[in-house]
Amino acid sequence: MKISIVTVVFNGLEFIEDCILSLAAQDHLTIEHIVIDGGSTDGTIEVIHKYLKQISYFCSEKDQGLYDALNKGIAVATGEVLGILHADDCFADWGVLSAVADCFNVNQCEAVYGNLNFIQRHSPAMSRRKWVSKVYSRKDLRRGWMPAHPTLFLKKELFLSLGGYLLNYGSSADYELILRYFYRYRIHAVFLDRVLVNMKLGGLSNGSFRKRSRAAVYDYKALSTHEVPYPFLVLLLKRVRKVRQFF
Repeated sequence: MKISIVTVVFNGLEFIEDCILSLAAQDHLTIEHIVIDGGSTDGTIEVIHKYLKQISYFCSEKDQGLYDALNKGIAVATGEVLGILHADDCFADWGVLSAVADCFNVNQCEAVYGNLNFIQRHSPAMSRRKWVSKVYSRKDLRRGWMPAHPTLFLKKELFLSLGGYLLNYGSSADYELILRYFYRYRIHAVFLDRVLVNMKLGGLSNGSFRKRSRAAVYDYKALSTHEVPYPFLVLLLKRVRKVRQFF
């Protein structure tokens, strides 16, 4: 099974090398690494050029942000399965993609998701909190549940049939896509009970109060679009669920 991994980066000099090496260390035999750069000026491109032999596709050009760049990467991907590895994140261990491929093969599913560690941005050995997921049912999405997006692997055919990331949902474009796939179209997704990704804190939608407030507005829009009952309550439950990540 060929797995395509899309990495989007813009001025990510500090972490891009670790990201690339994390993927290069995977023991799965058939991997396609697609790197989409937004026109970096800080030396990121020079680092990427050092590893072009490990990268299947690379382009650098201005875009409309993270999700526009992800759509560009998805469009050129040739793998049966697609995953995302953000430029400042790493896979949890060298066997992640083999485990994901096995899960797809055994379950004949359309999606696989797992657990996530949030780590200190400048102290990778320090885990701040853990996103431990579970086997889900559709009603869980009405109770604020969602899979950790960085751990989500999807069959490429889903993007072709159900569409990619919608840019008018801002930093919640991933949540809208999850609601569209999991809630509206009820795809067959399987939980893989292992940590798949170590995610550094301080990304697009976590961090400042302003970021979180803006994300909540887009979350509400996504919930309303897909007619999830009681969207205000779902938003509250979604926030409450995050408390568990600290224990």
